[in-house]
Amino acid sequence: MLLRLIVGTLVAFAVLGVSPCVQRGWAQVLDKQSLLEKQRYFDNRDWGWYLENIPFFDCPDPDLVTTYYYRWELITKHLTYGSQDSGYLFTEFIDRPFWSGAYGAISCPAGHQLYEARWLRNPTIANDYSKYWLQTKGAQPRNYSNWLADSVLAVDRVHPDPTLLKSLLPGLVDNYRKWKDRHYDADVGLFWQTGHDDGMEFNIASRQTQDILRGAPGYRPSFNAYMWADAIAIAQIAKRINDAATEQEFTAFAAELRETVLKKLWDPKRQFFFPMFKNDENRDGYDIKARTLVYETGRFAGDSHGRELIGYVPWQFKMLDSTPEFDVAWRKLMDRDGFYAEYGPSTVERNDPMFLLQKSCCWWSGQSWPYATTQTLKGLANLLQTRRTDAVSSDDYVRLLQIYAKSHRKDGKPYLAEALHPDTGSFEGHDGYNHSEHYFHSGFCDLVISGLVGLDVQGPEDPNGAYMEVRISPLAFKDWEYFALDGVMVQGHQVSVIWDKDGNKYGLQDGAGKGLTVILDGRAILNRPDMKAVSFRLPSVAKPGQSSATESQNASGSDNRIVNHAVNNDGDYFPRVSASSTSENTSVSKIQDGNYWYLQNPPNRWESGDAKDGKEWVEVDFGVPRPIQTLKFYFLDDDTDREGSIAAPGQTSVATQLNDEWNRLDHSRMGAIEGHRPTTMKLGDGMIRKVRLEMVPKQGRRVGLTEIEAWGNGEMPYRIAPPPSGNIAYRPAGAEFPRATASHSDRFGGTAEKSNDGKTVFVPNPVNRWTSYESPNNTDWLQIQFEKPTRFSRVELAIYDDRGGVQAPKSYAIEVWRDNGWERVRDETHQPVEPRGSQWNEAQFEPVTSDRLRIVFEHKLPAKSGVTEVMVWPE
Repeated sequence: MLLRLIVGTLVAFAVLGVSPCVQRGWAQVLDKQSLLEKQRYFDNRDWGWYLENIPFFDCPDPDLVTTYYYRWELITKHLTYGSQDSGYLFTEFIDRPFWSGAYGAISCPAGHQLYEARWLRNPTIANDYSKYWLQTKGAQPRNYSNWLADSVLAVDRVHPDPTLLKSLLPGLVDNYRKWKDRHYDADVGLFWQTGHDDGMEFNIASRQTQDILRGAPGYRPSFNAYMWADAIAIAQIAKRINDAATEQEFTAFAAELRETVLKKLWDPKRQFFFPMFKNDENRDGYDIKARTLVYETGRFAGDSHGRELIGYVPWQFKMLDSTPEFDVAWRKLMDRDGFYAEYGPSTVERNDPMFLLQKSCCWWSGQSWPYATTQTLKGLANLLQTRRTDAVSSDDYVRLLQIYAKSHRKDGKPYLAEALHPDTGSFEGHDGYNHSEHYFHSGFCDLVISGLVGLDVQGPEDPNGAYMEVRISPLAFKDWEYFALDGVMVQGHQVSVIWDKDGNKYGLQDGAGKGLTVILDGRAILNRPDMKAVSFRLPSVAKPGQSSATESQNASGSDNRIVNHAVNNDGDYFPRVSASSTSENTSVSKIQDGNYWYLQNPPNRWESGDAKDGKEWVEVDFGVPRPIQTLKFYFLDDDTDREGSIAAPGQTSVATQLNDEWNRLDHSRMGAIEGHRPTTMKLGDGMIRKVRLEMVPKQGRRVGLTEIEAWGNGEMPYRIAPPPSGNIAYRPAGAEFPRATASHSDRFGGTAEKSNDGKTVFVPNPVNRWTSYESPNNTDWLQIQFEKPTRFSRVELAIYDDRGGVQAPKSYAIEVWRDNGWERVRDETHQPVEPRGSQWNEAQFEPVTSDRLRIVFEHKLPAKSGVTEVMVWPE
């Protein structure tokens, strides 16, 4: 039946010079392991993850190949397991800045991130991330412009899941309506947005207003294109689930919006799309009038420039497929007086009167910006794969993609930060430490797969909701001898696209490999001698497939899933990690934050203390018995023989506990102990309350981890283990006591009442801490007052440390209120002896009875002190 379907479908291509060739099978075309091992720069050397999850690519341009694999490695640094309920998401920055949402995600790059993640062979990650924006408390889908519905549908085209799509539609509709309520101007017929919230903080429009950062609200071609794309996507999703009313509503609205964009944001004189100012703006004589395009009024009225890359965004979503009269705008892309640059394109055309390059964050008046470069290349690919135009060519696409590939370099190694100089490629001023490294605010792999190779999934749909037609429209150089895209998973089928000009590169037999060959599920199904576009239909599948490429498996509608029981990003008492020792400036809490990488700088790690010959250990207490089937230990190895440096342990052992006795596990279950990749241990079935990993460091070395995962079945919604009883400092929501006060609290939300709310959050966001940041004092105190005198003898402090303005104190002391005055407790001992940030510190002392206590912090000047939680325990 499969053979009949394929041959019957391909007969139609014979007139185009396409030959159906169902012949022998190929397990793979490329030597994938060899390709991986050539990437010498990899920090994450988990070859198994790449082999199971990514499509492989090869071509004659080494920069394209290197950057392609680097971008897959880059996403592993941002892949974050937020919680057992939310599953996977992506961060934008390597840290989790205060303006990010739950678990560090930011909505601005979500569309780019989902377009990349859709090509992962297993849909779990992309599906989790789609759900995150609509179903996770603390997600912020409307803090920045984005194209969420469109990108959700793009994922579904590759990995169709009608049940999931149906469950997401109400949230997508609600999200759209909220955008519309806040940002749609019915009188104009367009959405307005500020450049700042459109991802472009300082821009040539805002710089003409009083507020150069957040000013110039306007009707921007970018945001309106996003909203058009989302309306189209919602209509298509509604059609798939037979919701005719929603389909008609959003189809009609999208048509009106498109018409208005073309009418009001296109300037026929300058032949480009421009933002339109929403309000009158008066700053230093600019005198800009509302509802005029950039440079139609104001100081530069009548100037022939004003073009920004956002003028190409309508093509990113095929908004102009039927209107070739707008193609003339693309003439500026490869023009050195326009956007072209050695490391470009620049965000603003070169001769613009406000063209400006800055060595500081967020000036989009000329820098090369990967976010906009991705959009421009995506739009260019859509144009070239839709029709021929004399404005640009497929060779222009490849040249710009090559420029973009080489822009991913720092000191000769693959790298990416927020922006770069368009002429030199330098990231200087746009590469903040522990913030911008390996920045995930753009796409690249999608541009290779859907642009360079030209793989696109289209309709019509089969009865199970799968898109059945795959179109291959390569944009690669026609004189290339070869390229290959191997092992793309599309709707449960493996697709490979091979260009072998002479048929000698990849060794495909029987003449099937000369020219352009498409392989479906290991069999060549068509071949043609040139790179002209071809299409084929996929065999129908009974149910969308899902491989076991990751440990987490999220079947739609199921009450159970495989979860990581060790992660704790919400500040709950359990699961709780502890360690035998911790090196300064590292934190044991990092090994359960759902995020891993092996870099020394910026760090995301726990390291043991001073080098010694004895055992070190880390322990995870789940709070209640959990069904753990698989453990993963992400060992560090800093690849140096320096005394006291971090290396994978020489020996390990694992013990588990259900009740009170430790059960040492068979070491033969554990995989190879290496750094830069996880060591996996299969446990089988059984319940576990605690896990302890014991490590024997190599001689003169220390040990470290970036993450521990404990995978097993979990019932949804996930039930968090209750904290142990007896913490007399805990203040339930709405209660007056115990009351927390402080001598000084910061002005950024770090207030005293957050220090005894039962939540422990060592990361900057969410803000759940007290700090004395900007205090004028050398010492500050945090006080806990009880409702009545209480007897206690132990205090635990979760000390907050951002390694900047707030750090672990030089010292701290416990005082109690007695006889109308404060006095220090007796026999006070601390563990660890020196205060350590980003972990729990404990003070024990002679039992005392009082109605209040305070912790007095001596600051490690010039930094100040802070805690994310205080616990007080009775005798």
